[in-house]
Amino acid sequence: MRTKRIDSIEQFIEQEKSVSLDTLCEEFEVSKNTIRRDINELVKKGTIKKVYGGVTVNQTAESQPLLPYQQRHDSFAEEKDAICRLAVEHVNDGDNIYIDTGTTCMNMIDHMADINCTIITNSLHVCWKAVPYPNLKVISLPGILKRETLSFVGSDVTNHLQTFNITKAFMACAGLTVNNGVTNASTEEYLIKKAVIENSRQHYLLTDHSKFDRASLMTYCGLEEIHHIITDMAPGKKYLNFCKEHGITIETCR
Repeated sequence: MRTKRIDSIEQFIEQEKSVSLDTLCEEFEVSKNTIRRDINELVKKGTIKKVYGGVTVNQTAESQPLLPYQQRHDSFAEEKDAICRLAVEHVNDGDNIYIDTGTTCMNMIDHMADINCTIITNSLHVCWKAVPYPNLKVISLPGILKRETLSFVGSDVTNHLQTFNITKAFMACAGLTVNNGVTNASTEEYLIKKAVIENSRQHYLLTDHSKFDRASLMTYCGLEEIHHIITDMAPGKKYLNFCKEHGITIETCR
């Protein structure tokens, strides 16, 4: 319960940029002592910093480089696996699907042993995980290996994507907001994700709860361009209202 509250507090501060302790106490209906303990956890994490009478977003944290692949993979590992299990329920025999390079997507392979489909990807990890499954036809996109994401990037990838008819694209992100849409931090990955959205019929966004109300460097598509959001817990009311207004379905694995 406390972990969920701290996540919510972090998202609220990132959205408001700067907020007083009194406002946080009122918003989350807890005492100042409780808020101070929660704030201390976020300060240790490095995402926010204390100022006189309140807290503010730690601007230096926003410009930090991409975390190592394994560290991102280990974050919310159980939630990501559950999200992938739910996502695979949307894959049918004969589909031509794209699986993104994000760590939220790669475990889809583990749940596809009985599905005959074609997977298009620029993820080295997805290709490797698919090796034991002869029912999965894998098309690896050409490019230069980017070690931070274990993905193939470059203009060859975006050009190659235009030759495929992708029925369903399963995408990851660094963050999403109603105003900024679906975002990521890498220029190379931005170009590829944007090309995938343009060359696929159905767009599935796989994301854990920590990505909501986070805006990264680049927007690769508007939130209204997503058809299905698969996550580990229901987002806030503004997202539920936005999705209802734009016909976006939300599925949670809890």
